[in-house]
Amino acid sequence: MPHRKEPGSIGLVRKQFYTFGEPPHEMELASGAKLGPITLAYETYGRLNRDKSNAILILHALSGDSHAAGKYSESDKNPGWWDNTIGPGKAFDTDKYFVICSNVIGGCQGSTGPASINPATGKEYGLSFPMITVHDMVRAQIHLIDHLGIDKLLAVTGGSMGGMQALRWAVSYPDRVIASIPIATTSKLSPQGIAFNEVGRVAIMADPNFNGGDYYGRTVPREGLALARMIGHITYLSDDSMHEKFGRKLRGKKSFGYNFNVDFEVESYLRYKGDTFVHRFDANSYLYITKAIDYFDLSLPEGSLVKAVEGTKAKFLIISFKSDWLYPPYQAREIVKALMINGVDVTYCEIDSRYGHDAFLLDEGEMSKMITNFLANVAERSGIREAASS
Repeated sequence: MPHRKEPGSIGLVRKQFYTFGEPPHEMELASGAKLGPITLAYETYGRLNRDKSNAILILHALSGDSHAAGKYSESDKNPGWWDNTIGPGKAFDTDKYFVICSNVIGGCQGSTGPASINPATGKEYGLSFPMITVHDMVRAQIHLIDHLGIDKLLAVTGGSMGGMQALRWAVSYPDRVIASIPIATTSKLSPQGIAFNEVGRVAIMADPNFNGGDYYGRTVPREGLALARMIGHITYLSDDSMHEKFGRKLRGKKSFGYNFNVDFEVESYLRYKGDTFVHRFDANSYLYITKAIDYFDLSLPEGSLVKAVEGTKAKFLIISFKSDWLYPPYQAREIVKALMINGVDVTYCEIDSRYGHDAFLLDEGEMSKMITNFLANVAERSGIREAASS
């Protein structure tokens, strides 16, 4: 039987690949190192219109990938990670817009990263993979957008690290972006954020199976990566959401066990998150991507956020969540202030959500309405009406 789409669903999708940077045309990284060839895994949803003016680039967070919406098969239990916002009639309406999402370099879901084969050695890169930055991720995305024949994106958007990329696109490539929607993000990671990332990295590297990053084909550093994920996941939640979801409920028992086994629901949840993560993510990618997040500082090299954004031409919708203590709202307001000083067209929305940092993945109400109206306004002002027309 033919596949039938559920209302609001984009249905079945497929992952695509684009390779560039073949020697001697490797891509130069911020560190001065060169990387190539580079493969980017990506997916597209909706239709690109005749003048290629309706494209929106979705940028994923630390543990995300190119699979942002839809399903690969009818038997898939879960759709893409932002399926609640991408599809017909949703915030990123695929009846109007052509939506693109690619896995970042350094990732492990089809794009070139530490688990990829180093052509110089014929073995996995491991820790010989060069250090990367958020700006390097964006440089690679530009190659993909050029490959798709798109001169200017209608919008770039993402949450968390995706928001960092959305900011970098608008600041470093102002002529290629009409609108930027950074969500639950910051212009630079706080010392507290760096500290959490470092603890996660130390947990991975302390795993006896880490073997200096050369564990491919062997036992992977499962325990270290699971612990890193558990630590990170705590920062994505809020005190309210943890009370609401778990409280002090016991797991499968009526009284304390008086041992070091799982007693509480929240303990079981974190262990589950850690255990499932190791099946889909590479420990070395976790090291490289968290370090790229640590390095991100939009004020550099100018040393001033106000100076850094003065050449920006994009219209901005910046969204934060009151319960987000990883990237708290004051950090978003700092970006808004710098943009306003420069006379940039910026709209700011601070949503009263209980879900903490993860709210950008879960909260499809107020956030989606803001995005829908903002994009409609940008598209109208840019002369894009029949976006899906051929």
